Amino acid sequence: MFILAAFLTSLSSVGQIILVIALGYFLRRKGKFDDSFKGSISFLIMNIALPLSIFVSVLDNLTRDKLISLSSGLVYVLISFVSGYIIAWVLTKVLRVRPGRRGTFINMFVNANTIFVGLPLNLALFGNVSLPYFLIYYVANTVSTWAVGVFFIANDDPTKQVNSQSESKFNWKKLLPAPLIGFLVALVWLLLGLPLPQFFDKTFSMVGGIVTPMSLIYIGIILADAGLKSIHFDKDTISALLGRFVVAPAIMIVILIIFKNMGQTVPNIEQDTLIIQTATPGLAVLPILVGQAHGDVEYATNVVTTSTVLFVIVVPILMQIIRFI
Repeated sequence: MFILAAFLTSLSSVGQIILVIALGYFLRRKGKFDDSFKGSISFLIMNIALPLSIFVSVLDNLTRDKLISLSSGLVYVLISFVSGYIIAWVLTKVLRVRPGRRGTFINMFVNANTIFVGLPLNLALFGNVSLPYFLIYYVANTVSTWAVGVFFIANDDPTKQVNSQSESKFNWKKLLPAPLIGFLVALVWLLLGLPLPQFFDKTFSMVGGIVTPMSLIYIGIILADAGLKSIHFDKDTISALLGRFVVAPAIMIVILIIFKNMGQTVPNIEQDTLIIQTATPGLAVLPILVGQAHGDVEYATNVVTTSTVLFVIVVPILMQIIRFI
């Protein structure tokens, strides 16, 4: 019964994502979305909606006391992220992942779709008691994505190899992308204890709420342009999926076991939450980020889509593994 419940919960979460991607695919194929619309979605999400979404999420889900109380749990997550980046970077060299794909490959090992998939799944599997531990992963994932992951993508721009002038100029916008600014402002706001009027809270939440559906529609547009035959399992795709579903959870499991053996008390609900979050699908905005860096958007779309579909199978398996830790 427990395995069936995990399967049905993951199927429900993933099913919603697939339907929205299908909507973008269908409307693009019917000619309802032109080329300029794809660029407009990218700008709207990255520069307006996502920064507001992150700002409101931090203020709504965290307090100064909660940040302090959860700080010890952040150690496990941060170690796992650093380990993931190192392993993924080494594998890009060993597997000779080509430029334009390396940023996507590395991000698939480390950063996950925590809000749209991770949060509802976690609440369904473990209840509201797991929310504080989910927030540990959410905060670390947000910082990792917009402080580290985005730079692996930006530095993987294949056009830099033929444009020496662009290499000589430092782009301050890439140092502080709008989503990261939204997160940093939210942290300062939180630490200063500043109030956020309800009017702005609701307005920012409304605008921020378009991030996930619009990102999924964008993926659908990319799939329509590339064709469904573009979904395939080449060497780079299989390696990235193994990183998301095998390497990332394995790293977290090893870290938790080490700390337990050192005498650290890790509640079961915290352990289960952190492990499940490491295996959630790739970021929905990954193709947009890759597109802005002139990378291989089709590859990014492929790994996000396939990781989302395969997640249905992975969760029940992972839930059984957790029981033996």
